Amino acid sequence: MIELRPYQALGTANYGWLDAHYHFSFAEYYDPKRIRWGHLRVWNDDSIAPRSGFPPHPHNDMEIITYVRTGAITHEDSLGNRGRTAAGDVQVMSAGTGIIHSEMNEEDETTQLFQIWIMPNEKGLPPSWGTKPFPKGERSGAFVTLASGLPGDTDALRIRADARLVAATLKAGQSADYHIAAGRKAYLVPASGQIEVNGVLASAGDGLAISDESLLRVSALQESEIVLVDVA
Repeated sequence: MIELRPYQALGTANYGWLDAHYHFSFAEYYDPKRIRWGHLRVWNDDSIAPRSGFPPHPHNDMEIITYVRTGAITHEDSLGNRGRTAAGDVQVMSAGTGIIHSEMNEEDETTQLFQIWIMPNEKGLPPSWGTKPFPKGERSGAFVTLASGLPGDTDALRIRADARLVAATLKAGQSADYHIAAGRKAYLVPASGQIEVNGVLASAGDGLAISDESLLRVSALQESEIVLVDVA
């Protein structure tokens, strides 16, 4: 089963410096039918104005993945970490027992990113943060694992969750397959372009909530960038 959630039907908030679209209930947006998808709790599509961002604020017991689409985001936290994550790269923050962090766009251009929260396997662990460059060429024409808590995904950023984040870039006419194990779900969003997934058409920003599917055939109608989370 594949449920299309059009970009135009997502929850929204605009604070001037932040233009946000919410795939799941978040902040002042609430939809009882869109609380979470398996262990996936948040998928926000954020556009952050130049020289602005999220000032220091706390989190605990959540795995937070930032997938940067354009521009860059600069992270700073109470553990003493500071780092810049640019377009095409990923950062992961395990909030654990508690962490205070800021996420600022220190660039002269708008930063676009996906903010993805996944519920952890275990609460009360020490907090941590990490970032890693993933050149888009490596994921051209096929899905590449960027962050994972699943066995065997040794080259990915580690998360403390029964989940995996993958991405692919496809040229028009290209296809890529993704296998989903029995009992698991997936949530897929094209960051750009237009795709067809098992016969369902999706454009940039649309969400696809996927269950009871063992194989996804993703075909690009235009040059496209695709992000997918596989969760229990």
